[in-house]
Amino acid sequence: MSWLLLAGAVLLEVTGTLALRVVAGGRRALVVVVVLCYLAAFTLLSATLALGMPLGIAYGVWAAAGIVLTALASKVLFDEALTPLMAAGMAMIVGGVLLIELGAAH
Repeated sequence: MSWLLLAGAVLLEVTGTLALRVVAGGRRALVVVVVLCYLAAFTLLSATLALGMPLGIAYGVWAAAGIVLTALASKVLFDEALTPLMAAGMAMIVGGVLLIELGAAH
């Protein structure tokens, strides 16, 4: 259940961040979406921690998944750059988080 809550938190945070990009482009009314997404994301992250997931794992997964999903969605939705070097950096971040999770298991 904690992983499901964390996935929801990540998706809401990414949605809020993408909406923030739209707000910055001039659609100020969407600031409500940004605030609601962030509030819901942190609520789900808190619930994830309350279920016993270690903070280092939860935050690492949150950050890595958020970076990758935001970069991919920004490429698709806003035609922002996504270079091979950027993809390599994202792969290293994800790899680092996996190493932290594997290290916590022992």
